[in-house]
Amino acid sequence: MAQGLQRAANEARRGALTEARTRELLSEILQSVSGEGLRMFTVAEWFEHFVSQKKKSRAVRTALRHAQTMREFIDFLGHRAKLNIAAITSRDIASFRDRRQNQGLAPATVNLDVGILSAAFNSALRQGYISVNPCLAVEPVKDNAAQRKSVFAPEQVSAILKVADNDWRGAVLVGFYYGQRLRDCTNLRWRDLDFLAPIKTIRFEQAKTGRAVVVPVAEPLEDYLLSLPAPKSDDDFLFPSLAGREAPSLSKAFTRIMERAHIEQHVIRERSKSGRSVHALSFHSLRHSFSSILANSGVSEELRMTLVGHTSKTIHRQYSHHDLERLSAAVNVLPRV
Repeated sequence: MAQGLQRAANEARRGALTEARTRELLSEILQSVSGEGLRMFTVAEWFEHFVSQKKKSRAVRTALRHAQTMREFIDFLGHRAKLNIAAITSRDIASFRDRRQNQGLAPATVNLDVGILSAAFNSALRQGYISVNPCLAVEPVKDNAAQRKSVFAPEQVSAILKVADNDWRGAVLVGFYYGQRLRDCTNLRWRDLDFLAPIKTIRFEQAKTGRAVVVPVAEPLEDYLLSLPAPKSDDDFLFPSLAGREAPSLSKAFTRIMERAHIEQHVIRERSKSGRSVHALSFHSLRHSFSSILANSGVSEELRMTLVGHTSKTIHRQYSHHDLERLSAAVNVLPRV
C-alpha cells in the first residue's frame, strides 16, 4: 500500500496525477490487499452499459436516440474512448458541442445531445464511478430565432394541395390538421380510423415516442377520407404509395411538391460536410403550423400537447366523451384549406 501511495506521490510531483489515474492506483492497492480491484469503466464501456439500461426502461425510439448520441461522442473521442470515464472533462463536452453546432445542427438538437450525455454521466456519478458531471459546466447553445423552422400560412397549404397527387394530398391534410410527424402520417392504416363512434377518431402510433395518440377527426379531413375508395382490408394503408418509405425519400418528394406550388424557401442552416442544407419549410413545418394556429386561436397548452402527443401520461390513454368533445372543438378551429 505504501508503495502504491509513493507512486501516486511521484506522479503528482510530475503533474501527471489525474482523477482517473488516482482511481487506477487505488484499484492497484485494493487488488494487492483484497484480490479485487475497484470496478472501473472506460467511456465506451459505460455508454454501452447505460444504453442497454435505457433500452429496458424507455421507448425504443428514445433508446435509439440515446444510442445515436453516444456513438457520435465515442467517434468524436477516437482512441480516448478507451480512457476511464472519470478522465472526461468539461472541455471534452464543450468541444463536442461546438463540433455538432459547426455541422449545422439546430441549437435544440445540440443542447439535447449534451442533455443525453449529462444523463449518462449523472448515472455514473450516482454509482460512484466519477466525482463530477463534466456536462454541468458547459453552457447551452443559444437559440437563434433566424434558424428556426417557419410555419405554413393556410394559403400556402392550399397551394400545395392543388399540385399534390391524391396520397400526398391526404398526407398533407393529416399533417396540417393533426401536427403529426411525416412517417406517422404516411403509415396510417384504415384500422386507425373509428367512424362508428359518436365522435369519429383517428389513432396515431408515434414511431419516435412509442405513444398512441387518439384525436377527433377534423371536418375537412373527414370529407377527404369519405371520398376515398373503400379498402379491401382494415390493414390497408390510407396512403399506399407513401407507406413504408424512408423519411429522406419522402422529404425530398415533399420539397419537389413545394417547388411546384411555388412556395418560397430559404436556408436556415448550412451543413458543412454532408452538403445538405436545412430549409425553413418542410413537412415538419405543418406540425409547427398546427400548434401555432391553435395557440393563436386560444386553445390551451394542455389541449395542444394532448393533440400533438407531447405528454408523459400513459401511452394508451382512454379518452372520455367529454375529453373528445373538447379536443374536437380544438381541431376544428383550424381553417379549411
